[in-house]
Amino acid sequence: MTSGRLVDVAVLALEPVAPFELGVLCEVFGIDRTADGLPGYDFAVCGRTPGRVRAAAFELVLEHGLDRLARADLVAVPAWGEAIHGSVADDVTDALRAAHDRGAMVMSVCSGTFALGAAGLLDNRRCTTHWRYTDELLRRHPLARVEPDVLYVEDDRVFTSAGTAAGIDLCLHIVRELQGSAVANAIARRMVVPPHRDGGQAQYIDRPLPVTEGATLQDLLAWLSEHLDAELTVEQLAAQVHLSPRTFARRFRAETGTTPHHWLTGQRVLRAQHLLEESDEPVERIAQLVGFGNAATMRHHFTRWRGTTPAAFRRTFRAAS
Repeated sequence: MTSGRLVDVAVLALEPVAPFELGVLCEVFGIDRTADGLPGYDFAVCGRTPGRVRAAAFELVLEHGLDRLARADLVAVPAWGEAIHGSVADDVTDALRAAHDRGAMVMSVCSGTFALGAAGLLDNRRCTTHWRYTDELLRRHPLARVEPDVLYVEDDRVFTSAGTAAGIDLCLHIVRELQGSAVANAIARRMVVPPHRDGGQAQYIDRPLPVTEGATLQDLLAWLSEHLDAELTVEQLAAQVHLSPRTFARRFRAETGTTPHHWLTGQRVLRAQHLLEESDEPVERIAQLVGFGNAATMRHHFTRWRGTTPAAFRRTFRAAS
């Protein structure tokens, strides 16, 4: 996509810009980590015009206006204070549409999704935002395919994320797609965050969850992460933590936001991705190591989760490494 040059990232700060969401983008893309052997980014924060932009209890002085979006590979819109009840200026929506039309990726963090909606970029596309705002997003943009229970969504170069910290998940996902999991994992380690979180924002929604007793499933999840090649049924997993299968399934969803099968598949895909990048093991052997059993099964799941085959992924990111 970038022909060997630095990935160009432009962050559009609409005022009053949310400091944390802006900081997430600055942390992932704006810090020079080339001394650590990681790729750099051509990074800039811009406003509608150069000058001062309000951000909570302080102001930012920006050097760039909307014209900076015209050459970016990735245009990112963090949350801002008037996203839910305000409007988006025509010059902003025009610039966002133009960026996407020429092939750039466009992403939002939290309520920044509303700027993408105003630009028409959510029409007939899957998207998400903070769980408190999903109903309002759908009301304003009825053609959007809003998914309220996920941390982030990618659809045709339009990337949207749920509340606040889900922006970190989405940024690392984009880094992983552009530059591979080794780079994303290294940035995650520097930030002291997990390189990938499982489940969705359903686990954070302010609604009653089934009452359960006893310890959490964290020990079991850690064990499973180290034994992905084991063939275990829900009944066997439930027995390990002394729960009925029904109670186990309910607690598993409450803690992870997804089903045991979906969680395990995601972990196996992530482990396969790492081995494809970092090892010389053949695909058939990797399939056995991560618990898919054979190359055909791994290819099926890997393609569904990553949109490409294991062999194509290895050619791209093994070469990049």
